[in-house]
Amino acid sequence: MTLAWLALPVWLVGYGINIAIARGPAHDRRWARFAVPAIFGLTVLAIWELLVRGLGVPAVILPPPSQIAATFAANPEMLWRDFVQTILKGALSGYAIGCGAAVLTALAVDRSEYLRRGLLPLGNFMAALPIVGTAPILVMWFGFGWQSKAAVVVLMVFFPMLVNTVAGLRDTTAMQRDLMTTYAASWGQTLIRLRLPAAMPFIFNGLKISTTLALIGAIVAEFFGSPTLGLGFRISTSIGQLDLGLVWASIVVAALAGTAFFGLVGQIEKRVTFWHGSQRKG
Repeated sequence: MTLAWLALPVWLVGYGINIAIARGPAHDRRWARFAVPAIFGLTVLAIWELLVRGLGVPAVILPPPSQIAATFAANPEMLWRDFVQTILKGALSGYAIGCGAAVLTALAVDRSEYLRRGLLPLGNFMAALPIVGTAPILVMWFGFGWQSKAAVVVLMVFFPMLVNTVAGLRDTTAMQRDLMTTYAASWGQTLIRLRLPAAMPFIFNGLKISTTLALIGAIVAEFFGSPTLGLGFRISTSIGQLDLGLVWASIVVAALAGTAFFGLVGQIEKRVTFWHGSQRKG
């Protein structure tokens, strides 16, 4: 119980350091922008450790961060194989196929009023389909390997990406389009020089949304059939064995992969859409 009482001082110390950095003269520097969330995260972990150990919470309910870290350090090869199976094979392949197909379909929808009226309304219907219902079907269709997980990811990311891309392609004013027509620009020239650049913020918004959907889809799909690899497989089997340390270690791997994936797409967005108002400072 003594350790639990230390949680409040630890929080106050972390809070005070963050306030000092945030209000200090160097608050706009890059190291300060990284330091504030890092200190906040470390503070939360310290409080978690103190409360769990101080209150005697059973590890099967909530293991302390130190136990999760020890499990993580003891199983690097297994977690790496799970990472490759779920993230690199299932999630990334499905993400690339789904997003690529969505962009190509958006170009066709942009050219066809029939497709715009017929296909886009299906987006809401497909988005409402529960993954726990579609994943077992796709596993039966494509087998228990990573291909079925990629198929689930394609289904999850396709329509959000399609809707965002179509909205971006239509985000030009009539005056801009008329100007391109005045210059005798073809549909392809107008697309490349005007409409695709204007659509880039929407496209990257869809790409960023799809990063989280891809990870969720790949992990959940592994609950319904998987070889003896994968983060979803590891989570489901470890829960059955009451090995909560390994469950949380797998969750940490997924969280780190998702954060890195989202951050990578965000960095690419900054370089591609540097001209957009959302990327300007001040």
